[in-house]
Amino acid sequence: MDRRSFISNTAASASFLGLGGLSLNSCIGSAKKQITILHTNDVHSHIDPFSEAHSEFPNLGGLARRASLVQSIREENPNTLLLDAGDIFQGTPYFNFYGGELEFKLMSMLKYDAATLGNHDFDNGIDGLFAQLPHAKFDLITANYDFSNTIMDGYTKPYNIYTVDGLKVGIFGLGIALDGLVTKKLYKETKYLDPYEMSQEMSRVLKEQEKCDLVICLSHLGYEYEDPNRASDLALAEKTENIDLIIGGHTHTFLDKPTIKRNLKGKNVLVNQVGCYGINLGRIDFYFDGEEKVNADGVAISV
Repeated sequence: MDRRSFISNTAASASFLGLGGLSLNSCIGSAKKQITILHTNDVHSHIDPFSEAHSEFPNLGGLARRASLVQSIREENPNTLLLDAGDIFQGTPYFNFYGGELEFKLMSMLKYDAATLGNHDFDNGIDGLFAQLPHAKFDLITANYDFSNTIMDGYTKPYNIYTVDGLKVGIFGLGIALDGLVTKKLYKETKYLDPYEMSQEMSRVLKEQEKCDLVICLSHLGYEYEDPNRASDLALAEKTENIDLIIGGHTHTFLDKPTIKRNLKGKNVLVNQVGCYGINLGRIDFYFDGEEKVNADGVAISV
């Protein structure tokens, strides 16, 4: 199937996702609070839009367009977070020449709140990644990369909590296994921790100890694989208990609406990914009645 057929062209194509068995129409009108989550993944240093002659993505993407779109949504709802699911680096001459400086500076200008790390973010080595950290005015979040024996020790967080309109949004990050994707000399002594175990622990801490109203995982594991033993976002949703939303990356999966999976408690988990190269901006709105989450809707907006 043509990838472009998955791209939603306007916000009017939003898919409404019931939570806890409640219908959207009965909830949104009475919802007292709305939190908007905007997200990207696998942008791969694509700063300029594709040309009109491009075979797959003609006249799509571009960071300036994304900035305008993000600004308009923030004006509509100031209670908005902007997130990225990794592979910020590698893919155009901008990375070859600037080594990631431009990508981090521009994301900072867009006021991203948090991002996790993908395998290509190590393409200039862990030292190259470290050198660009001063340009990142947003949180780098990863729970299953142990950097304790590397230069990156102390420069990432396993999770962070954001207070939005009085509600607590807990976000933790997951990275894919680097062995086999990245040469050892690039990631050095970085240790890979089991993503399912770390997810259970991080989401438990955020939900039960920190009392977060919304728990989000920024994942660079990949959406789904034929090998059932390979960690993926869909499997993660089913193997955990306290995650509300998984924002994915790595597999460049184009979803026109989030996938709904049931977790170990039988509750809905939303899983979303919006392709690659910045041609889409993901948007998911959560609606709350007080502190109770009552509904959500999601859409992929073509840039």
